[in-house]
Amino acid sequence: MLQVLAAGSALGAMQAHGQAGPKLDEGDPQAIALGYKQDTTKVDAKKFPKHTAEQKCNGCQLYQGKAADATAPCAIFGGKTSRARSR
Repeated sequence: MLQVLAAGSALGAMQAHGQAGPKLDEGDPQAIALGYKQDTTKVDAKKFPKHTAEQKCNGCQLYQGKAADATAPCAIFGGKTSRARSR
């Protein structure tokens, strides 16, 4: 139990100091389920018909960085970093 608390504290401290967590991989099961692509123009339009190319991570409330940050941790993906903009 103490190891879990220590790990959680370390993760919180890293995020508070602006250090990025591991990069989110498009092959991550959660990323696949939510249709995450580093390049938003490559999202499957048939599977996600309401998605638009203007939808980017830095426009989301769960993006844990500033809108101008190229990457930042994401609460949806357990603190893994996601891209702010399409390529």
